[in-house]
Amino acid sequence: MRIRRRLFIWSATICYGLIALNVQPTQAGGLSLYEIATADVGLASAGWAARAQDPATLLKNPAGMSRLDGNQFQAGAQLLQSGVAFSPAAGTTVDGNSGGNPIGVLPAMSMFYVHGLGDDVKVGLGLFSNFGLAMNYNSGWVGRYYAVDNTLLGVSIMPAMSYRINEQWSIGVAANVMIGHLNYSAAINNRAFQNVPDGEMKVTDTTVGAGGNVGLLYEPKKGTRIGVAYYSQVKLNFGSVPTFSGLSGPVGTALQNQGRLNSELDLGVTVPQSVMVSSYHEFTDRWAMMLDFGWQNWSQFGKVEIGLTGPPLAPSTTTTLDYQDTYHVALGNRYRLNQDWLLNSGFAWDSSMIPNKNYSVSLPVGEQFRFGLGAEWQASPKLNVAFSYELAYGGNLPVNQNRGPLAGSLVGQFPSTYVNFFQVSFIWGKGAGGTGSANGAT
Repeated sequence: MRIRRRLFIWSATICYGLIALNVQPTQAGGLSLYEIATADVGLASAGWAARAQDPATLLKNPAGMSRLDGNQFQAGAQLLQSGVAFSPAAGTTVDGNSGGNPIGVLPAMSMFYVHGLGDDVKVGLGLFSNFGLAMNYNSGWVGRYYAVDNTLLGVSIMPAMSYRINEQWSIGVAANVMIGHLNYSAAINNRAFQNVPDGEMKVTDTTVGAGGNVGLLYEPKKGTRIGVAYYSQVKLNFGSVPTFSGLSGPVGTALQNQGRLNSELDLGVTVPQSVMVSSYHEFTDRWAMMLDFGWQNWSQFGKVEIGLTGPPLAPSTTTTLDYQDTYHVALGNRYRLNQDWLLNSGFAWDSSMIPNKNYSVSLPVGEQFRFGLGAEWQASPKLNVAFSYELAYGGNLPVNQNRGPLAGSLVGQFPSTYVNFFQVSFIWGKGAGGTGSANGAT
């Protein structure tokens, strides 16, 4: 009873800390991340649905829980540091500064626990955040009529179950209960008619959505695995009445006449469905390689931009953007130095969710190249500790937006965008880290 009570207290504390760390509107993260404060950071996500060597497999491929030995607990901490800075060019019609670096530093945590109910059935619970974007520009920047604060975050609670059919086949299912938080603000251009300070439009809401994961794992022989996982969409039905401040002149009158000052905005977001196919193969007792191929249905994302657009006397409060599906490939290596140390490395590529290479300042996310490196230390038969680093490079992101005289024309680029991930995690339990072989496989 004491153990259960302590586990509940630890779980509640970590849950509170995870939400507190991730819902910080002045900090920043990515949009859909493979980086969940686990050793996968050092592999650039390679082997995502087939590796099945830690409790986090309940997210990646719940069928993989059946391969874990005994009961295992995994927890990790991660620091994200990003470099994104807008450089305005000729054609920008709004005065102001470059906005600074809207994406700074974000700490994150994750927790996973897998428990055995006999030889063939495992259940688990995960708590993590792998979906979100948080940006904060300077208030006087040239794109302030498009976005100033832009926070969209999801924290997931995931119960899961797996069943080992026989020595080769396992299946698994998981439920994804996601708590979504939205905070968005943009300046209002009162200067369209008179020389007065900008106003502000702000929208905030929190909601809950649900989805699920289904996984299949096939092991034709020891040391070779193929995994397939499907992740359903999660609908976050955000809806909020915007808060206006500092309205002046005809712009405020036009919004009042249209009934927009007290009208709720439908800001529903669909976290996309996706599929991941992965393989894992041990060539020797020291060396293993992993491959991934994935698809994400971003054309159904449905995120809208908030802010006044169009002519001053007939303004609109939202603008719908178009997105396209993305594809993912990854290659990773695991090499056992000795009984205590294992080295990880990986490379991954994700295509751009933004068509036509015309990016938005509220969502500067494009093609991604990931380079990972990490090490795992087998401190004892029941304790595995992982240290990882990854660079996600996004290159130059051109911007050419024009949403009418209220928002102005915004031309420029985000040059040499990047994200650094620093991760440390541990696994505790019988067979932690997969101590049964040199490649960390049980």
